[in-house]
Amino acid sequence: MFNRAAIIVTVVLFLAASAGAQLNPTLYWTFLPEDQMAEIIGEASGETAWNTIMETGGYNKDRQPEEYATTFYESQYVLEQLKLYGLPDAQIVRFPGRTVWDGIKGELWEVSPRRQKIASFQDMRAMLASGSQSADVTTELVWVDRNSNLQEMDLEGKIVVSEGGVGRGGRGGGAGGLSGVAGSVTISTSRNYFDPLQIPASGSRIGTFGFMLPVREGQYLKQRLLRGETITVHAQVEATNQPYDLQDVICHIPGEDLDTNAVILSAHLFEGITKQGACDNKSGSAGILEVARILHTLIEQGRLPRPKRTIRFLWGPEFSGTGPWVQENQDLMDQTFCNINMDMVGEWLSLNKAFMCLMRTTYGNPHYINDVMENYYRFVGEGNRERLQNRGNFDKIPHRIVAPTGADEPFYYSIETHYGSSDHEVFNNWGVQVPGVMMIAWPDQWYHTSGDRVDKADPTQMKRIAVIAAAAAYTIANADDDTAIKIAGEIASNGTRRLGHQFIVALEELNNADASNLADAYYLARTYVEAAALNEGDTLASVLELAADKLRVANYIADMQATIDFISLAHLTALQSHMEAVAEKLNTRPVSTELTDLERQAAGIVPRQTPKVTQNGYNGYSQFINQVPQQERDKFPYDRRAAGDTTELGRLVNGTHSILDIKKMLDAQSGRISDLQSVVNYLQVLKLAGLVEM
Repeated sequence: MFNRAAIIVTVVLFLAASAGAQLNPTLYWTFLPEDQMAEIIGEASGETAWNTIMETGGYNKDRQPEEYATTFYESQYVLEQLKLYGLPDAQIVRFPGRTVWDGIKGELWEVSPRRQKIASFQDMRAMLASGSQSADVTTELVWVDRNSNLQEMDLEGKIVVSEGGVGRGGRGGGAGGLSGVAGSVTISTSRNYFDPLQIPASGSRIGTFGFMLPVREGQYLKQRLLRGETITVHAQVEATNQPYDLQDVICHIPGEDLDTNAVILSAHLFEGITKQGACDNKSGSAGILEVARILHTLIEQGRLPRPKRTIRFLWGPEFSGTGPWVQENQDLMDQTFCNINMDMVGEWLSLNKAFMCLMRTTYGNPHYINDVMENYYRFVGEGNRERLQNRGNFDKIPHRIVAPTGADEPFYYSIETHYGSSDHEVFNNWGVQVPGVMMIAWPDQWYHTSGDRVDKADPTQMKRIAVIAAAAAYTIANADDDTAIKIAGEIASNGTRRLGHQFIVALEELNNADASNLADAYYLARTYVEAAALNEGDTLASVLELAADKLRVANYIADMQATIDFISLAHLTALQSHMEAVAEKLNTRPVSTELTDLERQAAGIVPRQTPKVTQNGYNGYSQFINQVPQQERDKFPYDRRAAGDTTELGRLVNGTHSILDIKKMLDAQSGRISDLQSVVNYLQVLKLAGLVEM
């Protein structure tokens, strides 16, 4: 048995060797062999993808009435391209929709003291606020700001001009004090206006109509009103509500095993039905279309072998279209390994001051897709920059991937923790259980504004993201036992780095403690390391689904898991030493890690989910929770905040985690300590719902 010092020294030496390998400026590796990567990179066309953005949503255009009654332009375009490329089973599937506001006309003209146009829906669709009602009004403009006394102002039948959101102004900053007004004109100050010409997407809140002005133009109107000018305007607004159906475009690249789906690539083709954006998210839609073209072309031409498993593609309205399709195809979800979602991937990175981010899965959906994607992010990112050590080489950029008309700049990338708010959350849902990651550029300086036009997108960026996603999807689709072993090795390597990061986070938790909260800080510090180690082990275990020779791959995975366990043990041992040093500095006694009675009980209970969780697909499990009688639920009271993220809590139920493990994994991700009794009680409610067994 190693003593504490021996464990620490051994692991420090191991990590030092690993860190040294990271500094090699000439080593770039991928799961796919070099010749296959060359085919993917060469076939990828940033211009083709950029042209798709231009064709489907290079600017926010007025949707024509016949599209609502038939097929949306974007859906039809993607379908036609898929058929042109020869993708099998390309089709549009439809689900019941709702009604959506549709602007037809919006004109605001000054008629006195001069004749000039102030705002026009024809010029910029964003100038007419979503939800505006039809009107034909001639009246005066009135300036209203945060200091205005609305009770003393004559606003009846007038059009108010203000800064903020549409319909805001006055002391309360809300719409309540603006009843009786004819409409509004707003100069939005909701963002840092480095671009004074953009208008954020906004809706009218005053029940009549609203116009939006770019900051540059709005300032002229504001100054005239503040000088006391009387300005009379004529407003004409025509709008309607259009019924529509939800339209999802689907296709697939068949593998040798048609019953196993390696990955589903998804992107929302609609950012709202009337609102459109080039980067958000025509770029994601163009990205997975290019991936489909690349892989289908290479496979059909024999430049890549047909993969063992099928690759699927889905375009549709965000959440509202993805959810019904996933729910209707739960049988496909049961056969699907993972999801790659593209949302806002076309941004010109330096122009947006952005990074191309990979948003990983939560601990509740551990999966090797995270490390497969990271492998290709790193290859593109590190291979498209000049290192000082390579300054004397002829090829200073070792793996240059640049589109002919795109930016020639580094690939700024970042591997980050989970973030939702896009279609990968449909797949990550507890009722679906397909681990999903998101590719997204952030920040985006023109996000949800009229400035989200095709000129903010970059063909080079589109080429690079298509290469990453195509390579990752094909890697998983065609993985054999040797590839599975390589992926497990990569996870173990990356896992040592991730554990190292959690270790320094844990040390800082202790460094910031005082005598009154040292025990809580020590608990959370250990939790960061323990939970991360559990997640790394679960991630390694996920690789087994790729294996044909289960025993061979399982033995290798077990060795890698032992490595992770060894490192985490060393970190925990070092944390104890650090806690003792902090306690001495604080002139207090070291704290104990003894379990309470409740913790011992929770450590001995391992919940597992039942088939009812996925029985009804996306969000279907919630109906079983709602069916639990209130008097039964009252026996197990819990505070939702104290129980942590209850959605994630359910995902963490995997038949191997104890309740105490689940609590720690919740706490490690949120950075705060949940209430164990609330966690236990919520799981008891899930048991009453028939979703878990203890």
